[in-house]
Amino acid sequence: MWKKVWQTFGLVFRGSFEHRIDPKGRLPVPAAFRRALGKSEEAALVVTLHDQCLAVYAASEWSRLEQQLLSLPPFAKSTQALSRRLASQAADAKLDVQGRILLPPMLRRAAGLASDVTVIGVLNRFEIWSPDAWAAFLRDSEQLLDDAALNAAWPAPPSTGKT
Repeated sequence: MWKKVWQTFGLVFRGSFEHRIDPKGRLPVPAAFRRALGKSEEAALVVTLHDQCLAVYAASEWSRLEQQLLSLPPFAKSTQALSRRLASQAADAKLDVQGRILLPPMLRRAAGLASDVTVIGVLNRFEIWSPDAWAAFLRDSEQLLDDAALNAAWPAPPSTGKT
């Protein structure tokens, strides 16, 4: 039954966790994320640089992203830039028997990751942030959310039929 649910809805990652990268560059994947990957029978992952963090996709989700990129106009400068950036900085990763993934040194440096990290679920992927960059993002996003709320056209509540 779980397999059908995962095939219908796909993987969903949510939550925020504090972890530590070991001296060899291995990160323990949060237990909740490992359970989700186990239920979906995903073992292969893809890690890439995304904004100020590393994004980790299940291989099936990464394949879907690649197909979306391939469907874009191949000679458009923006398509080329996005494809080059994502693909050139992507690395395959696999959960080891202790539930860790190896983060390549180049990607760790590019994302400014040291030993302490914040791992967050972002629906179809999880991200690995330096704690300082994550705190800065949260501060900056408050204003974005406030601005969006001012411009939001919320739907009217459902009518109960009573006047």
